[in-house]
Amino acid sequence: MTYTADPEALDRARALLAGHPVVDGHNDLPWALRMEAGYDLDRFDIATDQTGRLHTDLARLRAGGVGAQFWSVYVPSSLQGDSAVSATLEQIDCVHALAARYSGDLRLALTADDMEASWADGRIASLIGAEGGHSIASSLATLRGLYALGVRYMTLTHNDNVPWADSATDEPAANGLTRFGEEVVREMNRLGMLVDLSHVAADTMRDALRVTRAPVIFSHSSSRAVCDHPRNIPDDVLSLLPANGGLAMATFVPKFVLPEAIEWSRAADANMRANGLDHLDTSPEAMKVHQAFEADNPRPVATPATVADHLDHMREVAGIDHIGIGGDFDGTAFTPDGLDDVSTYPNLIAELFGRGWTEAELAKLTWGNAVRVLRSAEDAARELSRTEKPSIATLEQLDG
Repeated sequence: MTYTADPEALDRARALLAGHPVVDGHNDLPWALRMEAGYDLDRFDIATDQTGRLHTDLARLRAGGVGAQFWSVYVPSSLQGDSAVSATLEQIDCVHALAARYSGDLRLALTADDMEASWADGRIASLIGAEGGHSIASSLATLRGLYALGVRYMTLTHNDNVPWADSATDEPAANGLTRFGEEVVREMNRLGMLVDLSHVAADTMRDALRVTRAPVIFSHSSSRAVCDHPRNIPDDVLSLLPANGGLAMATFVPKFVLPEAIEWSRAADANMRANGLDHLDTSPEAMKVHQAFEADNPRPVATPATVADHLDHMREVAGIDHIGIGGDFDGTAFTPDGLDDVSTYPNLIAELFGRGWTEAELAKLTWGNAVRVLRSAEDAARELSRTEKPSIATLEQLDG
């Protein structure tokens, strides 16, 4: 199956992205480079075509109309304590190395102004997001260290709980945020680091929205009403975003957007574990196992229309000012047909044009909303830092 967009709508999409490029909330290229090349950028040179090896390279970012990318500095929750922190530092170093090596195309961005200046200069703003609160090892000083190195959002959990927050895909332990978890949110607000609620349990989402003094984001999550997966956002949480000022960035991962893909993905993940592999592994060896399974068990295929269904619903519930895009490229084994890599964002924009979305609405979806949210977090931090000192609270002090 090969997706084909309406040519006229595709031309309109490319024209729109030339003026209002995509800010993508989540791309796992640094982890792919760690796993596949040990960060050897000569082996996986993204200045050359990496089709078939990666979802991402510079030419395809340009073809996709990407103006800013939050690079995920993910580490698995199997790493804990100092091991998680050091691996996160290595991931951050990778993003800095990419920006230095490809300085004609990428520019490290720390602020909303940096995002706009990068795009005006013809470069892709490179921002950093840490995926999983285990990356700070329950240390607020470590959180501040990550901010100093350029991290501008942190996802409170990944697939497993942290001692102070529940994950969407683990058994409830804290029933949301603990007292220390609330302190993490407050300290992120004081710094100007966005609180990312992708991957967290619904109760954690609600607690964070209750505590935060700045807009939150969902860097790569879609609508639970459209696809009932715990990684997605319930409507009652989406409805809180206007008052908060936050942003929900729809993901492309088929098992999160296509209901028929949920059970298939569970079986595929079980097959990976039966073969001694992690279900998140996207190495060539792992993909061979996936492909053999798929040959015997045809995979339900998502398309840009599948993702557009989520965005239609999210716009209805949260409003046009509170939605964005977070593809999760290079962090998923499978992609929708027509959203195969970072060059394909125009297909989604063309689909939305075909549904009657206006240029003004799409400009907010792609660029305007994300820039506004980061700027709002910066504004909140300036105010909070006038009256609040860096927190020295510990997990033991607050949670016992």
